[in-house]
Amino acid sequence: MCLPEVGEHIGSPLPDDQCMGIQGVDHLIAHEINIDIKPLYRRRLTQKWLREVVATTLSTQKVNRPVELSLLITGDDEVHRLNRDYRGVDKTTDVITFALTEDRDDTEFVTPPDKISRLGEVIISYPQAASQARENKQTIKAELAWLVVHGLLHLLGYDHQDDASEAAMRKREDIILRKIEL
Repeated sequence: MCLPEVGEHIGSPLPDDQCMGIQGVDHLIAHEINIDIKPLYRRRLTQKWLREVVATTLSTQKVNRPVELSLLITGDDEVHRLNRDYRGVDKTTDVITFALTEDRDDTEFVTPPDKISRLGEVIISYPQAASQARENKQTIKAELAWLVVHGLLHLLGYDHQDDASEAAMRKREDIILRKIEL
């Protein structure tokens, strides 16, 4: 049996013959994707589209275990406050992530009994995304897709602390973004 992919806990498991992949069966994963769009920005984008961006990222990255994550689309004030309070940087930014686990060789993490890996939160400033879209001469949707993918890759362990890690992260972003409908 396999579970339907994308979003909330949906429906019943599917029979194995309706799944494809590993040794003939690709077990689709039920991810818990919590999305909050602050009221000011709700008419500008949909949870459905954001959920598709998240699902495409997880699928492309071959995340083969159930995960839980939160995505918040908010304003500069909230992102500025979080950046100041948790990172010590007293200015706004486009995207900030809070990973609940970190891949470190010296740490063993216990898998929760429900087998769901809690990745963390991705918080995006809509005003920053809009400003960067104008600067980069692209649509706000394209900029938001990049910020969602970028944030999720951070939760999955990617970083850009040096040239090599930045190049690896940019390559993954490009591969994922080509699969997203803008």
